[in-house]
Amino acid sequence: MTAAAHTPFAPTDDQPVVDETSTSGTSAALAAAAAAALLAACGGGGGETGDGGPDSDPQNSVPPTDAEAARFLAQAGFAASATDIAAVKSSGYGRWLDQQFAAPRTQKHYDWLVAKGYNAESFRNSLSGVDATLWRKLIGSPDQLRQRVVLAWSEIFVVSMTGLPVSWANMATAGYVDMLEERCFGSFRALLEGVTLSPAMGVFLAMRGNRKEDPRTGRQPDENYAREVMQLFTIGLNQLNPDGTPKTSNGKTIDTYTLQQITDLARVFTGWDFDTTDAGGADPSYMTRPMKHTASRFSTGTKKVLDVTIPETADGPAAMKQALDTLVAHPNVGPFIGRQLIQRLVASNPSPAYVQRIAAVFDNNGKGERGDLRAVIRAILLDSEARQPSTAPGGGKLREPILRLIQWARTVNLNSPGDLWAIGDTSNPASRLGQSPLRSGSVFNFFRPGYVPPNSQLGANNVTAPEFQLCNESTVAGYLNFMQSLIGNGIGDMKPDYTADLALAADATALVQRQALLMAGGDLSATTITTIATAVATIKADTDAGKLNRVKASWLMVLAAPEYQVQK
Repeated sequence: MTAAAHTPFAPTDDQPVVDETSTSGTSAALAAAAAAALLAACGGGGGETGDGGPDSDPQNSVPPTDAEAARFLAQAGFAASATDIAAVKSSGYGRWLDQQFAAPRTQKHYDWLVAKGYNAESFRNSLSGVDATLWRKLIGSPDQLRQRVVLAWSEIFVVSMTGLPVSWANMATAGYVDMLEERCFGSFRALLEGVTLSPAMGVFLAMRGNRKEDPRTGRQPDENYAREVMQLFTIGLNQLNPDGTPKTSNGKTIDTYTLQQITDLARVFTGWDFDTTDAGGADPSYMTRPMKHTASRFSTGTKKVLDVTIPETADGPAAMKQALDTLVAHPNVGPFIGRQLIQRLVASNPSPAYVQRIAAVFDNNGKGERGDLRAVIRAILLDSEARQPSTAPGGGKLREPILRLIQWARTVNLNSPGDLWAIGDTSNPASRLGQSPLRSGSVFNFFRPGYVPPNSQLGANNVTAPEFQLCNESTVAGYLNFMQSLIGNGIGDMKPDYTADLALAADATALVQRQALLMAGGDLSATTITTIATAVATIKADTDAGKLNRVKASWLMVLAAPEYQVQK
């Protein structure tokens, strides 16, 4: 990569974009400076404590500006095309959400894998095809809201395909995400049951094959799912106020459950296994069906969930129903789950007032219904704290690496003509993103919802900024190098469409302004836009190759800018 050749987007293995000693390219140097600024600033999170509230009548509000529409689309979906911006401006936020809630689902992940032949015996012990179908929908599916919410749920109810040591792990992962798609806008109770009985979750958290206690051998029911369904999926570790702040007694937080209560609940989750009679397992369709119950493996006697007794007359399905009903009715669920959804869609450190408003909608959607996820998602996205850019020092959120990739890919129409979607596993932090869909290292996701960056201004102010758990020298460099390669070459049959950019390439400022609008809404300052445009203008645009290099340089610097990466 050399400035003389004006091809700063053809990196080699020994020329990382953030190593200024190995390149004299203006765009690469500015991208490196932006990367350093992001690491130094360590800013992002959420956090005002204002008296905002829901947009109660979004249809009659003043039509949004282009920047406001783009900002909304980055929260409610992934990207903002000119067509999407026009649709939001015309219909308003509320009607756009209604249209997205009603949008039909595209081809299921499982069906795509079968259509591609990944149900053949040779793929029984393979994850082949899973990454491709996940990127297929995240990048190419028109139902942006559903895909964004499914990604959010996959980071709350975590299953990692790398933690499924069974046959047909590819089909189990596909079936799990299909279930999330099916239930993501319904009731929280139905979603939790889908998660609980999913074959993928059954394997990942060891509920599949869980058996009753045996006094002769000393065997006890596995407690893994019982622990995580409380700690991570419903009520959390500490009792909460309606605004998500912890309740205290004598200055100490109050536990929501005890070790004994985990042991008690584990007995409820016994007797479940795959729903298949195919001893050879040649047909992987059982990975799409809820697990079934075997009574002979179910713990006998009375059982307990928290302080509620489940009678010994209750069979396995009835006991599980009572357990899930009890957990979902707990007052912690609204603030605990609501806050995490806000974090995934809008702000990393939402104000207690914001959390309380969302928890109230979770508790009652206005019709006396609890856990109406459509109402909750709508409330999160229409709340005034979502619709107004944060002015707090720790406001907004750091965009996850995969969100940045998806947003850019959708913006430049990075489709796969051959239906191959060959992006693959992007987990490598040194050469890719350090994050890849459904490939978390543990049930605790890629980052903890309560993570506070140490040795930082955010840490000093106790601002939660989960995404910064992925942010370090390696991941910043890996992200920029990977995006530089994608911007320059695409990947496989996936090539970016720069037609709209090339039409503006002669005017560096107009080019940067367009990209900044689509990617960052109004978040890029005039100073940053001018800095990028000035650098882009140093690349001659008197040939088609020069114009293309301008476009690529502009894209890399916008994607590297801290003002873009930290979404307000």
